[in-house]
Amino acid sequence: MDILYLLIPLSTVLVLLILGLFGWALHHGQFDDVEREGLRILDEQGLEVDVNQTQRQGRPEQSPHSKSGQS
Repeated sequence: MDILYLLIPLSTVLVLLILGLFGWALHHGQFDDVEREGLRILDEQGLEVDVNQTQRQGRPEQSPHSKSGQS
């Protein structure tokens, strides 16, 4: 029974903290445009990351575990 004197105030503080963080995120625009991030993956212009990567010349390196004949 004595543990309730500790758990009830702690759970109240935790709920208030969660509500405060949610209010902060809502106020700072974290939930303004949730559709954009879902559609960004389908965008054709999203290939800009791959432009800076160079293609490797010759055969790719093999790890010692992937040699032919060995499992």
